[in-house]
Amino acid sequence: MKHTKLLAMLTLAAPLGLAACSSGPPVQTSFPELQYTYLPQITLKVANVEVRDEYQPGPETAQLIDDAPEAPAAVLERMAHERLIGDGSPGSAVFVIKRAALDQVGDNLDGTMSVELSVSTSNGERVGYADATVSRSVTAPSNETPDRIRAALYDLTKEMMADMNVELQYQIQKSLPEWLAYGPGAGMAPASMTPPPYTGNNGIEAQPLTTQPPDTGTSPDTGTPVVPGQTLPNAPPLPSPQVP
Repeated sequence: MKHTKLLAMLTLAAPLGLAACSSGPPVQTSFPELQYTYLPQITLKVANVEVRDEYQPGPETAQLIDDAPEAPAAVLERMAHERLIGDGSPGSAVFVIKRAALDQVGDNLDGTMSVELSVSTSNGERVGYADATVSRSVTAPSNETPDRIRAALYDLTKEMMADMNVELQYQIQKSLPEWLAYGPGAGMAPASMTPPPYTGNNGIEAQPLTTQPPDTGTSPDTGTPVVPGQTLPNAPPLPSPQVP
């Protein structure tokens, strides 16, 4: 009789134990809007900064982007509006989103972001630009429910944006130093001429920057084009972004 009761109890408990093991941690279903107002603004010696999204995804990529809680291009646009500003000097800047893709390749979810920031004189002559590209790849959820896929795409986009905030600032400091403007604020630091190191997953790590007085010079000499990758002396400083 005792054996019969024990067997019945084990039979009832088994499905509950399996359910507990298979459920795992709760899946994220609420996705806060990704914002970057907490990062230092990048002030350019231009009257305005225009933001353009020129990326046209293919059908499969577009479907995956539609499934994502935050479309990469929309987050890049938001970041550009929040971080890139002009100081009112003659001239203009254009921030172009060239690629903001999410793809599933086999068992992996891949993401790529590529942008360009160009500056022009008041008469429309383009005199310099900076490119920034980041990419990441993660293993797709084994249990590919819609909620798990959405959570994985959100995390992938968030991680790429953390990389992009560091990489974009670095490339601007490297290629457009004479177009950076600063007020009499404190805590300024120059960009390193050594590219930030990449982690094992192609992420860029923020690096400590050496402090020096801010550059408060006049507008740049637009007669000499600025070439991406060119090492220029006395690069104006920017505080290093610390992305959580």
